[in-house]
Amino acid sequence: MITFGTGGWRAVIGDGFTRENIQRVGAAVARRMIREGCAARGIAVGYDRRFLSREACIWLSETLTGEGVRVLFVNLSCPTPQVMFTVKNLGLDYGAMITASHNPAIYNGIKLFTRGGRDAREDVTQAIQAEANAIRPEEIRTMDFDKAREAGMLTYIDPRDEYLDAILSQIDIAAIRRRRPRVVLDPMFGVGVTGLMTLLYTARCDVDVINDRHDAFFGRHLPAPNPDTLADLQAAVSEHHADVGIATDGDADRLGIIDEKGHYISPNEILALLYAYLLEYKGWRGDAVRNLATTHLLDRVAESHGQKCWEVPVGFKHISEAMDTHQALIGGESSGGLTVRGHISGKDGLYAGSLLVEMLCVTGKPLSVLLQELYDRYGEMHMAEKDWALTLEDRARIEKLVLTDRCLPHFPDPVQKVSYLDGCKVYFESAWVILRFSGTEPRVRIFAEDRTEERAEKLARIFAEFAGLKVPS
Repeated sequence: MITFGTGGWRAVIGDGFTRENIQRVGAAVARRMIREGCAARGIAVGYDRRFLSREACIWLSETLTGEGVRVLFVNLSCPTPQVMFTVKNLGLDYGAMITASHNPAIYNGIKLFTRGGRDAREDVTQAIQAEANAIRPEEIRTMDFDKAREAGMLTYIDPRDEYLDAILSQIDIAAIRRRRPRVVLDPMFGVGVTGLMTLLYTARCDVDVINDRHDAFFGRHLPAPNPDTLADLQAAVSEHHADVGIATDGDADRLGIIDEKGHYISPNEILALLYAYLLEYKGWRGDAVRNLATTHLLDRVAESHGQKCWEVPVGFKHISEAMDTHQALIGGESSGGLTVRGHISGKDGLYAGSLLVEMLCVTGKPLSVLLQELYDRYGEMHMAEKDWALTLEDRARIEKLVLTDRCLPHFPDPVQKVSYLDGCKVYFESAWVILRFSGTEPRVRIFAEDRTEERAEKLARIFAEFAGLKVPS
């Protein structure tokens, strides 16, 4: 069974992620494009460094061309945002990326993009999912990869220069060159290395790189930049006396940051810092968009500048849609993805990392100082995040308790309101907690935010224990 979630279709390699299912998705996408009359314009496809990614991209392309759709094949592993940019830049109606983003190495998947280079909306992915699952293998038409090239149905493309030049055009390169910061880069064995090195070297940064080789097992770590996976980057920043450490996840659409003292700076803090920087130093105007598991510090920054922060469900497609609707300046999520108006409509770790380096150089202040100034002005907010693997029985039990019966635990503070937009989010005067099911893995997650880490942890623990989830002592 093919199931699209918040970040596309992802499945365990050899279990759900098989050649047959990849071809089903390809056939469903192709038939949709033919019905919409955009098959001749083509679809851009790319792949990351995961196990089976290039082979899966070839199988997908053979199905697309066999069904009558022209394919523009990025013939080197590349970041997801590069494919999104290509869809936008070439005016295509569709794009696809073979990746499972930050999931464990045993996963792979397909992300789909639509016109403008944005994540496909839920109605699009649900329609493709239904059609793909209804297709019988014997109904699928394929064309050999090399024969498709010979017939002109498949063309190799290399859009890297256009993509990187677009980022450079939006960054104050002169300010970075004047400061010449030292940066340590950790692509986490993923596809972010070449692009970020090119951007940073062009800006005349001194760059040290770790974990840059091709390793489909990601050094046996989760390819997600978080406090548990960035010990190598923290050590390297301290060793090289660097101004900042930048990590990108497996497909380089998310980032993680280490400050000059070797401390992890959360994506929530980065998002609020960059929004304040755009408003206060660059003089830009516009609202912000965040998902409902992302910091309310963004709301405080927006309000202080006469702007509004819009809350949407988890899934960057919702952020992109809200940014268009409200002409917002910045949108992001607590997992490390963000974008800024004028760039692509999806998250981009390379762009975000470059903008952060610009912020350090324009302000002339260390990252730790900028963060303290942010907290001094807007107050501190700290988040607790917990997640658990789920059995089908556990999920059914929790869904009934929290989402169907809508039962809540007793919280120490008065509840202001409860939202069931995506899971169950409980709002307090200056804090919140949410329980929601992952859209990409069989897991349940609890996020809580309050003015201290201890208070946030307490909120998360109360909700977890109420849901029958074991919390380590």
